[in-house]
Amino acid sequence: MKLEAIPAFADNYIWILHDGCNALVVDPGDAAPVLKFLAEHSLQLCGILVTHHHADHVGGLKDLQAHLHGPIYAPALETMPIDCTPCQGGDEIDLLGQQFRVIDVPGHTAGHIAYFLAKPSDASDPVLFCGDTLFSGGCGRLFEGTPAQMHASLQTLANLPAQSRVCCTHEYTVSNLRFARAVEPDNAELIQYQQWCEAQRSQSLPTLPSRLALELQINPFLRCDQAAVARAADAAFAAQPLSANEPYSTPFTDATDRAVQVFAHLRQWKNEFR
Repeated sequence: MKLEAIPAFADNYIWILHDGCNALVVDPGDAAPVLKFLAEHSLQLCGILVTHHHADHVGGLKDLQAHLHGPIYAPALETMPIDCTPCQGGDEIDLLGQQFRVIDVPGHTAGHIAYFLAKPSDASDPVLFCGDTLFSGGCGRLFEGTPAQMHASLQTLANLPAQSRVCCTHEYTVSNLRFARAVEPDNAELIQYQQWCEAQRSQSLPTLPSRLALELQINPFLRCDQAAVARAADAAFAAQPLSANEPYSTPFTDATDRAVQVFAHLRQWKNEFR
């Protein structure tokens, strides 16, 4: 199975998985680049996976429907622009002879889901389609969920196999890594990765997919239990209290909620970071 990223809009990626004849796409916010790719590679569209309801992830569904020879799977708890097959955490989906596990990852939106392919038929590494929950070096904003929800969602993804390919839907990596360096300026793996990503983007090449093992080393939102990350987040929070228009007012006073508190501080800091 071949995994490729189709650029869309300013910084979106529409992921496509195909066997040379049949294909599935993930989060097609725009139909035009998908149809172009399918025509250029003589592929038949046999399925669509949707992670959440935002327009840049579902905007192409109506136009692709006429070219589709299979189902569209979408979050059961979110409203879609066309009829889709609803799915939720724990469901198993079979497409192109591949079995995907659906994972609930609320936070960015209330019903956000991810799709995990543990054993591709060609014995390649696992694939995670995580939408806007996890980015390389970052995570999605909390438009509809709480810090506790997003932190729990990220921890669920963090526990997947380390070799998993992380298919984020935005090319935010370089920007995210500038923030990550502010959090952990002495992180050697982060410094090296930032240099590689900047070289990739200077040649208009993608930084994705990432690897989960790498994200665990460099992504501050997956490292809320690290002392250096916690100290940096607390210092930033003390310097700039949480704004009233962000959903971070829950008091995290219990020691068991410490990582969630660190996450909330990090997310607010990132929202204001320039």
